[in-house]
Amino acid sequence: MKLFRPILAIAAASAIAVGAATAAPADAAPVTAAQAAGNTPVGTVKNWNANPAPIAVSTGEKAKWVDEVDHNKVWAFWVSSPSMGRDIPVAVIPARNEAGQLVKNAPTVYLLNGAGGAEQNNDWLTYADTQKFYGDKGVNVVIPMEGAFSYYTDWLNTPQAEYFRGPQKWETFLTKELPGPIEQRLGADNRRAIVGFSMSGTSALVLPTKIPGFYDAAASFSGCAATSTFAPYNFARLTVNRGAGAAGANYQTVTPEQMWGPMGGPYNRANDALVNADKLRGTALYVSTATGLASENDMMGTLVGKGATPAQASAAAMTLQVEGGVIEAAINTCNHDLRAKLNKLQIPAHYEFRNVGTHSWPDWRKDLENSWWKTIKPAFKM
Repeated sequence: MKLFRPILAIAAASAIAVGAATAAPADAAPVTAAQAAGNTPVGTVKNWNANPAPIAVSTGEKAKWVDEVDHNKVWAFWVSSPSMGRDIPVAVIPARNEAGQLVKNAPTVYLLNGAGGAEQNNDWLTYADTQKFYGDKGVNVVIPMEGAFSYYTDWLNTPQAEYFRGPQKWETFLTKELPGPIEQRLGADNRRAIVGFSMSGTSALVLPTKIPGFYDAAASFSGCAATSTFAPYNFARLTVNRGAGAAGANYQTVTPEQMWGPMGGPYNRANDALVNADKLRGTALYVSTATGLASENDMMGTLVGKGATPAQASAAAMTLQVEGGVIEAAINTCNHDLRAKLNKLQIPAHYEFRNVGTHSWPDWRKDLENSWWKTIKPAFKM
């Protein structure tokens, strides 16, 4: 899918310091990081210079997000994953108040990248100016910078492919190995939220069903809650196939069967947030989608106005309107199914259903702000 290639950039818009401010006490998720981890070995937070800078698989060069790391407004660490046997790069926007002071006992927002992720320079720091928005909100923002095409789930079998470096045990990493160590390093409290878009929008709904009460809030931008029926399962097939790289993208090298087993099987259903929607009760929810109909952001003239040449703008607009439109229309159906299920279960959520818009960054950037004001901040009682 060309939607996430670099041309569409045009369409996008160390320790806690002494004397840091302290956040006011607030209610927190009832499940602590230690309780979530149980007997699972947790990771170790390592300084950024412990390993060479990450390389973007798509370019073979240093990942672009690394240039945002100034060890002031944006920090970076390596966190070991015992289950995956390697260190994972993690970007952090430390909690600061409007005066620029570091804040102790602050909540943590976990942002998950989409399908191509940092491995394709398609991440929250590179595309969305996330550091500018969250820089004065008084919350820690933690962004794992690996996991392209993984659905941030625990795979049953490890693919041998370009974008998969060893075991894929992302649920274990995100819910057990990472939170305790990183939250301790940041001096965070027990309040936390998880946010994802596109592929990781699915993950942001699935992970809270695995440990109910662990997240105060969850936000899914253009994600599909369902995974175990024909259309969503095969949408996942299209996504994970891209993880094979150009040479191996044959729908056999990387498959959803490797990830979740057979469609509709027990493990697949265990990773379906629509099936397990009752476990979202008590988590503040934000769910967004558009219709796939082109908006102003998807028009050639808008892209030319942002600096594209007419040829670039024409190609990008075509990709947004055709590929991005089809994807978002499918996601729209997923999210209406989720709303119907949650309504039946009498589980409240904030829905941001737009009349126009494609599967692209401009709307997700808006969602980043909307989800904070409408769902995450209230859930943190800030």
